[in-house]
Amino acid sequence: MRHRVRRGHRTVRHPAPGTVRAVPGRRPRGADRRGRMDAGVVGHSGTMGGTRDEARLRQELVFHYERVEALGLNELSSGNLSVRFGDGMLISASGASAESIAEESVVEVSLDGAWAGEFKPSSEWRMHAAIYRRHPEAGAVVHTHSDYCVAVASHNRPLPGFHYLVGVFGGNDVPCVPYSTFGTQALADDAAQALTHRTACLLGQHGMICRARDLARAVKTAHRLEIMCRQYVLACRLGEPARLTDAEWEEFHRRVRDVPYDDGGRAGEGT
Repeated sequence: MRHRVRRGHRTVRHPAPGTVRAVPGRRPRGADRRGRMDAGVVGHSGTMGGTRDEARLRQELVFHYERVEALGLNELSSGNLSVRFGDGMLISASGASAESIAEESVVEVSLDGAWAGEFKPSSEWRMHAAIYRRHPEAGAVVHTHSDYCVAVASHNRPLPGFHYLVGVFGGNDVPCVPYSTFGTQALADDAAQALTHRTACLLGQHGMICRARDLARAVKTAHRLEIMCRQYVLACRLGEPARLTDAEWEEFHRRVRDVPYDDGGRAGEGT
């Protein structure tokens, strides 16, 4: 089977993934032009895998993409999901929605942005790539425009430590990175930096993004952050809520180190 790669008005045929031969001296193209991926199929564990591993990851990504919308975390074509795959990632396509996403429309992308096939990767591939580069323990990334995360992020301030469960993301609050235009390297770099000591962060005037070991945990982390933002917005109706003290946070983090509270986005995961 051969895949067609369009370049301008010319159609070029390339062998299917897993059968591509390396071409000496040829470098992958960026995401703005369709390029050929490196030879071979690499499994999620980082070792050479097969099409079975890739097929499973594609199935998981489609399942969790639909689940994210079912949870009310994304609507229409907002947000995107990815899973680490070999030296790159599999990511939802640009414009994907729960109604349109399919296993064959999930895009394989290198961390430098090289991709091949009929579907273009999400415009936020740089943000996902930056997180995978900076956090080798991250196996999956979820980005949403969920209502309450957007509400808090629209104020361009962190989600404060008003409730002890804010601590399951790894600190005493959830940081909010300043606004940058979607799809830019500036946004990607800010998000990756914010996740150094957290598993999730808010994106100013935009939404949220999180990392985890796998897609199931990443979706759970995104869901948990939406719950906490909703509860914070509700609490603010009565005035600004109190924060936990430093001593209370110290006790919380000591406690969850001994007895993990939440494996989806527990404090200190990956730090």
